[in-house]
Amino acid sequence: MSKEVAVDSYGVQGGYEGESTGLWHRFVKRIELDTYEKGLASNVDLDPVPPEKRTWNWWHFISYWISDNFTPSGWRKASSLMSLGMSWKIALVNVCVAECLIAAVITVNGYLGAKYHISFTVLSRAAFGYYFSLLMIAMRMIVGTFWYGISAYSGAECVRSMLYAIWPSFRNVSNGLPASAHIDTQLMTSYFLYFLFCLPLHYVPIHKIRFLFTVKAITVPIIGFGIMGWTIAQTDGEIWKTGNLVHGSELGWVFMSGIYSNMAGWATLAVNAPDFTRYAISPKHSYTMAIALPATATLIAFFGVVGAAGSKIMWGEQKWDPLVFIDMWTSKGGRAAAFFCAAGFFLAQALANISANSISAANDLNCLFPRFINIRRGQYIVAVIGAWAFVPWDILTSATSFLAFMNGYGIWLAPICGIMISDFFIIRKRKLDTWALYDKHGIYRYNKYGTNWRAAVAWCCGWVPLLPGFLPNVNSSIHVVSGMQKLYKLGYFYGFSAAFVSYLAVSWIWPPHENLLERAVYSDDEQVIMARDEEDMIESSGAESLEKKASH
Repeated sequence: MSKEVAVDSYGVQGGYEGESTGLWHRFVKRIELDTYEKGLASNVDLDPVPPEKRTWNWWHFISYWISDNFTPSGWRKASSLMSLGMSWKIALVNVCVAECLIAAVITVNGYLGAKYHISFTVLSRAAFGYYFSLLMIAMRMIVGTFWYGISAYSGAECVRSMLYAIWPSFRNVSNGLPASAHIDTQLMTSYFLYFLFCLPLHYVPIHKIRFLFTVKAITVPIIGFGIMGWTIAQTDGEIWKTGNLVHGSELGWVFMSGIYSNMAGWATLAVNAPDFTRYAISPKHSYTMAIALPATATLIAFFGVVGAAGSKIMWGEQKWDPLVFIDMWTSKGGRAAAFFCAAGFFLAQALANISANSISAANDLNCLFPRFINIRRGQYIVAVIGAWAFVPWDILTSATSFLAFMNGYGIWLAPICGIMISDFFIIRKRKLDTWALYDKHGIYRYNKYGTNWRAAVAWCCGWVPLLPGFLPNVNSSIHVVSGMQKLYKLGYFYGFSAAFVSYLAVSWIWPPHENLLERAVYSDDEQVIMARDEEDMIESSGAESLEKKASH
């Protein structure tokens, strides 16, 4: 008698009927998510956020941006511009302008998530197509994982400052690592402690972690005002006398370069804004981002300006890193203040790394592998790869070309925002079919390749002209005409605008009629929910009949 091959409901071939399934099959079933829905290739973290998990109000978005901006990297923004020759006033204006512009992009793109309560990974299918969107998602996942490691390194510096404050003898710990490691024993110890502390934070769901942002929103500004007040008192107001070291057209291009650099720093978060705005109680609550982002970023940059200018007067050297600044406080009282400040920056850096990098990259993994990876699992994968496999201390000290490449990554991400905003607000007039976005054979597939060719053309229009100006930053031996280098300094402006306009033009000439809707379909629509429940009942009854037939 011939044996029949047993196949499970997911199409995974097990052993023969009546025999135990193979080891690989059992392993796959073991790690499979309980909430995975094969028909939609989705799970609970990829599904639209249900009403009970929409918990973010206007204050949570404000505290979120205080959390993201009040970090050592936010402190360094304006002070690092001063090292390029800007006065403190011009540097501060530069940060304010850049943050206002990127805040507009983030708020507008975030509206998509707040309106439909779905993540960037799903929303991107409307503009790019079901399969072409995977390329955009993979690109963002790579950059998010990379910056997780770099931010972890900054977090380790916060831990080291805390250890310096508690045990001054830690400064004298001998280095047992070789020079080729590009990290010493002190920082490696601090890095490991930082990593251990962050592991429990990855376990907290994003709709619940908001309380930590509130804690940070209260503590870290106090630290900033404290450092600023102490510095002004120590320098008797001399810090306000620094002027520009560059002038004329050179100052203009340095200014534009600073604008691009500051905007590109938010390029990843501008793309994945829907990942956290989807938890908004109402879209109007997310509008506060337009004010909260530039206001908090400019304030922390002002603290950095005071610190950098004051350190030049006090110690003869400009210290644009706040951790290096507070490490100079070596008296007993100074060490107590240094510990409090370092602890605040540590919390700030850890939370910013989770919100800006960990969760975004985990969302991408969740979309790429919905059967096995949810946001929680994704965060731990990102933590291990970003913090250890990418070896961030090696990159920061020796891989200058790779670091320059990642700093310029915004030329690929800016066009994504331009296309999504153009598609949603102008071409579709804000009308999407939520559940069709989950259907790989549905209206947002576009063609057999799952690609919206209009988006592919617009995306290339956004980044290809910037590539010549980008290459010399990665390899100094490459020379291009000055005009291309100057165009690159306008990178985010050009990339976003060119993609926005070209997508609009192509879509007006060749509209995507197959998925332009008369009315929007939301996940909360009662008729849609009833239809889905009915579908599930039909599928369930069909499966039961098959089982009965098989038993006979």
